[in-house]
Amino acid sequence: MSRFFSIHRLAALLAKETIQMRRDRITFGMMLGVPLMQLVLFGFAINNDPKDLPAALVTTSQDQYTRAIVTALEITGYYRFNHVVETAVEAEKLISDGTVSFVVTIPSDFSRRVARRDHPQILIEADATDPAVASGAISTLGTVAAQALLREMGAEAQAAEAAAGQLEVVVHRRYNPEGITQYNIVPGLLGVILQMTMVMMTSMALTREVERGTMENLLAMPASPIEIMLGKVIPYLVVGAVQVAVVLVAAKLLFQVPFIGSMPLLLSGILIFVFALVLLGYTISTAARTQMQAMQLTFFYFLPSLLLSGFMFPFRGMPIWAQYIGETFPLTHFLRVVRAVMLKGAEVEAVAKPMAALVAFALVFAGLALLRFRRTLD
Repeated sequence: MSRFFSIHRLAALLAKETIQMRRDRITFGMMLGVPLMQLVLFGFAINNDPKDLPAALVTTSQDQYTRAIVTALEITGYYRFNHVVETAVEAEKLISDGTVSFVVTIPSDFSRRVARRDHPQILIEADATDPAVASGAISTLGTVAAQALLREMGAEAQAAEAAAGQLEVVVHRRYNPEGITQYNIVPGLLGVILQMTMVMMTSMALTREVERGTMENLLAMPASPIEIMLGKVIPYLVVGAVQVAVVLVAAKLLFQVPFIGSMPLLLSGILIFVFALVLLGYTISTAARTQMQAMQLTFFYFLPSLLLSGFMFPFRGMPIWAQYIGETFPLTHFLRVVRAVMLKGAEVEAVAKPMAALVAFALVFAGLALLRFRRTLD
């Protein structure tokens, strides 16, 4: 048997590593799960040119010219008119709370001005908090609407300049007129940074106690499971508060991100979000045996939440099944709160649904953490 190399010793080491890998099911699952998850998400769910976007139509008439323009916009694939209202007040509520991405207003005298060839106008308001959502739809609407109107009038095909002269499309980019990407990204970074740090640090808190052998001392204390849980997660709320202050100050001073909403409302949403995250991290810590496993589980959760929450890619550009999955992540709902409050000046009514979802996540994670704690540490 060679002193420097032996096929038998190598085979024994390989057998040992195989057995160890088989026992570490979390690591083995990550090796297979992460590539498959990335392949599915990037291959099917991610779309930088979202279509079939919800839109509201403001009109008091259903004449042939109005129908022609609406049909033409729907044929482009970008617009889906699922709300027809008669007043601007109703439309304002729909776009402010994020129900629709566009509001198309066709004035009551539109058909008369078309008949007189008196340069008719339509108004299209776009929610530009995410510039990527609005850019593709806006770039095509002028020519499409004008050509549809010419066809309905019985005119022959003309150049784009002549078509534009027949119909004037007024576009208002709401909440972010300049289309500045930082206005969308920086508020979202607040949620991403909090999620990355809060979940990871909290998930490693309990596993650190187990690895260091101090869990027995913790259990010997006259403390209930809920007291132990709160004692572990509350210090990280203070860390989260420091991170929030840093990000908000940087957003204002470095990137000049507008803040037109209510600071108490935003802080309330942040508090609920951070509390849900630390409870999620605590739940992960009850399932992991080592700090490495806790970090792996955190990464496995972090990747799909980042891709499907609407932070990196337009949420409405994803297929329906991906949107359903995205709704299961707290980050998705927090992004709606922080962008609505900071950029739109939304009030409590406009963010009531995402705030309620964050509260529900916090309650579910708290229940799971207590249940797992009792099962694993009795």
